[in-house]
Amino acid sequence: MLALLADIHANVEALDACLEHARRRGATRYAFLGDLVGYGADPQRVVDSVRGYADDGAVVVLGNHDAAVLRTEADISDGAAQARDWTRGALDAAAKAWLGALPLCVREERACFVHASAAAPARWEYVDDATRALRSIDAAGTTYTFSGHVHDQALYFETATRKMIRFQPVPGSAVPVPGHRRWLAIVGSAGQPRDGSPAAAYALIDLARETLTFHRVPYDYRSAAAKIRRSGLPQYLAYRVEQGV
Repeated sequence: MLALLADIHANVEALDACLEHARRRGATRYAFLGDLVGYGADPQRVVDSVRGYADDGAVVVLGNHDAAVLRTEADISDGAAQARDWTRGALDAAAKAWLGALPLCVREERACFVHASAAAPARWEYVDDATRALRSIDAAGTTYTFSGHVHDQALYFETATRKMIRFQPVPGSAVPVPGHRRWLAIVGSAGQPRDGSPAAAYALIDLARETLTFHRVPYDYRSAAAKIRRSGLPQYLAYRVEQGV
């Protein structure tokens, strides 16, 4: 069982809740699909935790907020820039070096792991429609493509006529994902969901049984928000964690 987590955004409470939830459901392997940092108050703790999983074989790819910590990005909002600058000061040199060494994309025999689109990972394109989903899976060249960046959970699959269909998953319900089709799963944001619910989001795939289950996990988001308010980060980021927006 493979656990898929994205967009943790320095929210260690959400990360820990998702990891514990995945362990209880039999996860034996983990993939972290970028944006470990940015927005939240615990970038060092999140990086340290994920580095430990990477040492045990987890897949980890670079996200745009991870990249922003390492260099100046022109296309970034004022709030994101403030969070970037704060995060730079909150991470030690070893954490920054580790983030800087992360790949943009990892391909295995059946799966491609990428933060945004496999078609152009460094452009950070939002895969938010069928056209972009098809472009990403074509570039991935694998049965399954797993990504984040969009923050909402979604599943796309390819029909026999190469048309991409978007499916809205129901949390907790296993979806058959047979290998004769190609699939692109956007696993949602663990640390900053934006669909009106503060519950952390992630997914589990059983590659042997070819089933994919999206999950929402309640956690202590009030503590995560309180730390943001105390940290000096932009205050609206605490509101986003509390409200899931």
